[in-house]
Amino acid sequence: MALPRILVLVLAGGAGGRLELLTDQRAKPAVPFAGVYRLVDFPLSNCQHSGISDVWVSVQYHPTSLSDHLANGRPWDLDRTSGGLMMLPPYQGTDRGGWVSGTANLLWRQADLIREYDADALVVVSSDAVYKLDYRDVVDTHLGSGAEVTMVTTEVAADDASRYGIVQVDGERVTDYAYKPDEPATTTATNEVFVFTPGATLDRLDGLDDELGEDGLEDLGSHLLPAQTREGLARAYSFGGYWRDVGTVPAYWQAHRDFLAAEPPIDLDDPAWPLHTRGGRHSAARILPGAVVDESLVSGGTRVAGEVRGSVLSPGVVVEKGATVVDSVLLPGAHVRAGARVVRSVLDDGVEVGERAVVGGDGDVTLIGRRARVDAGSEILAGGRLPELEQD
Repeated sequence: MALPRILVLVLAGGAGGRLELLTDQRAKPAVPFAGVYRLVDFPLSNCQHSGISDVWVSVQYHPTSLSDHLANGRPWDLDRTSGGLMMLPPYQGTDRGGWVSGTANLLWRQADLIREYDADALVVVSSDAVYKLDYRDVVDTHLGSGAEVTMVTTEVAADDASRYGIVQVDGERVTDYAYKPDEPATTTATNEVFVFTPGATLDRLDGLDDELGEDGLEDLGSHLLPAQTREGLARAYSFGGYWRDVGTVPAYWQAHRDFLAAEPPIDLDDPAWPLHTRGGRHSAARILPGAVVDESLVSGGTRVAGEVRGSVLSPGVVVEKGATVVDSVLLPGAHVRAGARVVRSVLDDGVEVGERAVVGGDGDVTLIGRRARVDAGSEILAGGRLPELEQD
């Protein structure tokens, strides 16, 4: 029996505004994670381990930051002569060309290309979550269900449920779907992995376009998923593993805290399911005499002479003698000078914290934009924001 023909569409074109300064100059999927990875590495590695080799990535905002990382798809075995990785930028030239205004709008705009591929199943995934999942298992369940869409679901905290699409389920059948409701009926949320029956879904989008207009299609949860649910054509695939949406600064910071545990929620070096990325060339980390490093992730190319506790250091980070970094995430090239103190903060690429400066403290996470400079002896209070340094 032939394997089903599967197409994965990775949604990587959103503005990512909830990540604030971290997405001012980069696409959300290109945001670094756990030192040496990028957020997009998670869905692409899932594709590789699921044995799926046809992957399309939609891009729109800051596409260069993502294209540089993806290159030809080699780290994820997607550099194929036929098929493999393909980028889908906005385009003009047909009646469906133009700027994408939502995920359902994207499917409608790319409908001709998707129909031409003639897949048995279309897997649509976001790229702002940390998890591992065999997409082929979900596809197999979907193809045997008679559903038009299978939604992968997970449980979320009650006080956070209004950020997600929330479902009510009877067995495996989805009986109700509400998109980011003010008062969620349950804590069962879709985790932004959907398996669609392509032809029926695209036909439905054409009907919704006739009714609403192309801009009215908006996101998958606006009209498409509710319509499929009302007609009894939606199924749930319960996911019990670790999953965390990192689309906000507090969630991004907390996800790094999760991975500092003695037994992290996902083993990124698991020989059976390693997380792949486009590697760079970095020397070994240098821990200098007198340095203290505790409960931290320290990437290659870093130099630590001060004190680092409960933090994640990306390649090229420098923490000078007498400096202290606590419960923080430092992205590539950040430099903390002697006597400075950084607490509960995220420092973007190339940030420089001057001597004896203080950044953050107990309270909300502090965020410093790319290449910003914190003057010597100055203080950025907990929860503060310092935008990217403007270049001359």
